[in-house]
Amino acid sequence: MAEMHLPKATRELAEARRALAPAQETAFRDFSKAVFTPGALDARTKQLIAVAVAHVTQCPWCIEGHVKAARREGASREQVMEAIWVAAEMRAGATYAHALKTVDLFAAEDGGP
Repeated sequence: MAEMHLPKATRELAEARRALAPAQETAFRDFSKAVFTPGALDARTKQLIAVAVAHVTQCPWCIEGHVKAARREGASREQVMEAIWVAAEMRAGATYAHALKTVDLFAAEDGGP
């Protein structure tokens, strides 16, 4: 299997991205700040959610950034890993739940409900 090349996130690349769409970049940054501002959920909990989602979406930059942010917010290594396991269960659970679609197709082939 060919290895995917993922560049290191650098200031230069980020500045080039911003130059290509400055309004969208500013809007995204503002949105991100609003999302991660403590509210009904504290900052640590939000970062643990982000760690879990980053693993499901398989974004290496998100994994790195949000694991570091979760640790800065006081999350233990065990909490970070537990969040990752919750993500893994949810991903596997979706596959398990969607198996009902196949079972339904089999029933339709057989003329049943």
